[in-house]
Amino acid sequence: MKEVYISVDIEAAGPVPGEYSMLSIGATVVGDPEASFYAELKPLNDNAVPEALAVSKLNMMKLAETGQEPRAVMLEFRDWVRASAIGCKSVFVSFNASFDWSFVNWYFHKYLGENPFGFGALDIKAYHMGFSGCAWGETTSSQLPREFQPNHQLTHNALDDAIAQGEIFEKLLKARDERAK
Repeated sequence: MKEVYISVDIEAAGPVPGEYSMLSIGATVVGDPEASFYAELKPLNDNAVPEALAVSKLNMMKLAETGQEPRAVMLEFRDWVRASAIGCKSVFVSFNASFDWSFVNWYFHKYLGENPFGFGALDIKAYHMGFSGCAWGETTSSQLPREFQPNHQLTHNALDDAIAQGEIFEKLLKARDERAK
């Protein structure tokens, strides 16, 4: 089955889902950054790590008023994923997928009882490590070779970062294809 890679990024109030809230989610189809999804969510509770909020610049009190209900966001995101991958397998990709995946998977199961991506995620850092033979410590975005750097800036806005990560992954896939020739 053909695969559609969907780059996903989230911003959260802390390190683990359930205890801390997913505050925003951004996604884009790799290779088609215009096909995108973005939402800001109402927090689940008041738990927050100040450093996490400083990075995202999201305000918990404001999101409590203006953020969307988590169930509604996950329904909308599920429908967007399905529409983006009609007839294909949707593959969740992220730069440090273990973090983003944990929140998205938890929210999907908590609010919908299912995850349209199935039970796995593809980590761009690990993909780069395997592709290049570099060490794990060399997989940070700032250490990526120039040829894999995104054109779109990483800003800690979930949609901006999903687009930039999608560009990184698209460049890695093209380099893999070139290598295979």
